[in-house]
Amino acid sequence: MQTLRDRIAIVTGASRGAGRGIAVELGAAGATVYVTGRSTHSAPASGYGSFLESTGMSVMPGSIDDAADEVTAAGGRGIPVRCDHTDSTQVQALFERVEREQGKLDILVNNAWGGHETFSLAALNAPFWEQPLAHWQSMFEHGVRNHVLACQLAAPTFLRQKRGLIVTTTFWDRDRYLKGNLFYDLAKAAMNRLAFAVAEEMRPHGVTSLAVSPGWMRTELVLAGHEADESSWHTRAALARTESPRYLGRAVAALAADPDVRKKSGTVQLVGELAREYGFTDVDGRVIPPFEI
Repeated sequence: MQTLRDRIAIVTGASRGAGRGIAVELGAAGATVYVTGRSTHSAPASGYGSFLESTGMSVMPGSIDDAADEVTAAGGRGIPVRCDHTDSTQVQALFERVEREQGKLDILVNNAWGGHETFSLAALNAPFWEQPLAHWQSMFEHGVRNHVLACQLAAPTFLRQKRGLIVTTTFWDRDRYLKGNLFYDLAKAAMNRLAFAVAEEMRPHGVTSLAVSPGWMRTELVLAGHEADESSWHTRAALARTESPRYLGRAVAALAADPDVRKKSGTVQLVGELAREYGFTDVDGRVIPPFEI
């Protein structure tokens, strides 16, 4: 059922992974989705040199063009917009374009994330005193800041409409420490607090803000790291607990279609729990329980 027909959404960082899964499922529900990111057919995103070297890949997989096509094929309308979410001018132009072309905005999904820019296998589980300080820029300046900026630029439209939904993708496991990367833990905690703070300020204006936490997603990058793809991941025992990015996407689509979603404003929602509440499954028919560390 196309429960989101006539809804307008922006999904940031949607070239691949979580953002792409969310964009496609919003499209399957009938939404028009502005698919944003830096990777296009003609120009893959830069800045991932150390990550690519550690994984043996030559370029980052995915593009906003392919993602937008997939949104349209799923039943919605995908509109690719190249946007570097660390560039305030480009982000402002994005929101101005949506306002000009659509006259409204129903859903903002904050997902643009720069953490992979400083990823390395050597530091993956290192104590904080051995972690590179460069993580601060990739995860805060190119992560948390992206979300704050998008919220600020979406606010005037949402306030005028007196409605709107802001979804922040995050990771949360009941406040357990994400041992292995202090910077990642701090960044995700900041995103959770951002979703809460925005909810507190915008609740009186009819706007809902919440965070959604998936489990271990079988993204293109995870699959590449295990030398697998969507047709062969079942043969990798290490991937047995994974879920597809579409599982997260179905959670976001269900929230967007819920007329009482405002009751969840300010909270962090686990995808596995939302699957039970709203009755959706992953693409392989499983209901995968919430991930625990």
